[in-house]
Formats: sequence, C-alpha cells, structure tokens
Amino acid sequence: MPIYLDNSSTTFPKPPAVVEAIARYLTDCGVNVSRGGYRAAYAAEDLVFSTRERLAALFRAPDCKCVCFTKNVTESLNVLLKGLLRPGDHVLVSSMEHNAVMRPLNQLTKIGVFFDRLPCDSDGKTIFDKNMIKENTKAVIINHASNVFGTVSDIEETGKICSENGLKFIVDSAQSAGTIPISMKKCHIDALCFTGHKGLYGPQGIGGFIITDDMAEKTEPLISGGTGSQSDMETVPDFMPDRFEAGTLNIPGIYGLREGLKFINETGIKTIADKELLLTKLFIESIEQIPNYKIIGSKTVKNRTATVSVTANTDMANAAFILEKQFVIMTRVGMHCAPNAHKVMGTFPSGTIRFSFGFFNTEEEIMYAVEALKSDIMLSEIQNRNCYRQNT
Repeated sequence: MPIYLDNSSTTFPKPPAVVEAIARYLTDCGVNVSRGGYRAAYAAEDLVFSTRERLAALFRAPDCKCVCFTKNVTESLNVLLKGLLRPGDHVLVSSMEHNAVMRPLNQLTKIGVFFDRLPCDSDGKTIFDKNMIKENTKAVIINHASNVFGTVSDIEETGKICSENGLKFIVDSAQSAGTIPISMKKCHIDALCFTGHKGLYGPQGIGGFIITDDMAEKTEPLISGGTGSQSDMETVPDFMPDRFEAGTLNIPGIYGLREGLKFINETGIKTIADKELLLTKLFIESIEQIPNYKIIGSKTVKNRTATVSVTANTDMANAAFILEKQFVIMTRVGMHCAPNAHKVMGTFPSGTIRFSFGFFNTEEEIMYAVEALKSDIMLSEIQNRNCYRQNT
C-alpha cells in the first residue's frame, strides 16, 4: 500500500463525511446562493452561513460576517496585500515566508512598496526586532508555521507588538490551522488567511480570510463583480462579506469544508495535534540514529508542527525518487516554494526531503519510512554520491 507523508501539501485521506457532503450537494441540491429566491437556495445559504460561524468560532474571530471565502491562502494573501498596501508603504515579513507572500510583495515593489525580513533563530522561529519598524511601516506578515521546517512562531507576542505600534497584523495559518489553537482577538490579528485542504480537512479549491472591520475598510477589493446583493448598483458593496466575495462561491468546497470543521470539533484540536506530534517524535528520534541524515530545524516536538525536513549528502531529488519508486512513499522534495527559508537554514539550493505527517498516518507507516531511509539502496545512493563528489 502507498504511504502518504505529504500532508503539508494537502491532507489525505479526508474524513468520509467530507466526500459525502460534496456528493450530496452536487446530487441533491446543486443550486447557487444569494441569487435564487427558493427553498433550495435558502437551504444552501444556511449551510454556507453555518460554515462561516464554525470558522469564526475556530479562530475566535470578532464576527462570522467577516469570514470571506476564496480559493486558497494564496488568493487570500493577494487580496489583502494588493488591496492594503500603497506606494511608499513598508512591511515586515518573516524569513520563513512562502512565495504566496513573497511573490505578491515583489510585484508590489514595482509600485514603491518596501519590505524587510525579520530574523529567525537556528530553528527558524521568527525574532521580532522592534528596531526594524520604520515610520512608514504599515503591516507585519507572519507565516505562523513554516511549511518547510515545521517551526511555529509566537504570533501572540508579534500581535502585541503590532497593536502597540499601530501596525496591521496579517497571519498565514496554512500550516497551523486545525492543529494549533488560534485566537484572533488574543493575538491582535487584523486578517487571518486560511486554506481548507490542509489541517481543516476540506477539499482543494476552498479557503479564505477573516478580517476586522477596520482592516476591511482600508483594503480595496482585488476582484469585483456580482454578489447577488445591491444588484441595482454598479459599485462594490461596502458591507461584509459581499465586499470581497464577487462571483459564484465554491459551494461544493464549502460543503466539504464544513464537514472537515465538524471533524476537527468532534475529534478535538489537541487530540489531532497530540497524535501528529507523537508520530513526529518517533520519526525524529529514529532518524537521529541513522548516519548520513540530518534533520533541519527543531529536534523536539516543542513549538513545531508535524513537518520534518531531512537532508543527506546526496541528490535530494533522486533520494525522494527512490523512496517513491522502491518503497511507494510519497514525500515532497526541493524548495517547497520558500527559497529564502532554505537560504536562511543553509539548505539552498539542494533543498530537503519533507516528511509531513497527518492524523490518519500510523506508527507502522512512520517506521516503514525510517526503515526505507536505512535501507541498503538508500545508503548506497548516499555513499555513491559522496564518492562521485570526492573524485570530481
């Protein structure tokens, strides 16, 4: 049987109720929301509304009307960054940011937006240097948990600094939502971006952001169009969530996401996190006993997610290929869309093999992966590569 260890890309498998909900919508309902004035449309709208309520409760958001749906975290970050920042603005980002933040920011530098990267410690945890705040600093953007090394940064402390200095605080929760409790109020978060297909156990193609009223007023919508509301006007609605939800929503995705949220609520975030970190601990302790492999980042399960990056003195892409071809183990290898994180942690340009564990993985699967890394074929690959380097 294939062993799936790429849950940081997307969780798999999904709870059966997620699949059933999507199928049920497509076969039994299938109508649009905020358009039709009939019972089926109202029923679909009620389910969409209840999904907003669940998300607001999960993230301790100020109001469920501030929950806006998008395709994913990437779209959410683009909406916020390109809608908020103006020429002359300065922002601070972590050194661990994903290209979902860095590519929009680099686009914005062409119109006169500036950014600096906050430093991090040896594990990749962000260190907030208050001296980096400038007169024109407008916002701070933090990747709550690194998608490469699993390191979790202190968003409560960062949010406090932002609040004290009048800065907007934007959090990317792609790798932490569903396994680490997040309170927008406690962490002074102005906008929290989430995706449905990772720790929230929904399908691909559904995500969103939750935004405070003040932040919403200062953010110009990136996409505008029909909302089903104020249809007699050609201007963008100024109320939430319609201000940021033009066009037809991914309603099948929302149906699936709602069931994913129900699964989290019924299972418990702590139960999910404890299971994933138990597997992580087992993997880390086992890998540390194998010569030639090195874990990048924290060697403990404190302040981390179930994502572990491993290097060896060999071609990492070929090593990952062997894992899949010979052992049917699915991982992710390379830059993981976060090149600066690799530069900071010393793994650029070779990259790492990323093992990311989910709630549905087992201890037997973890040990199978460990045995695969210890196998003659893998160790021979490393030794042969070392000999080739020495001879050249």
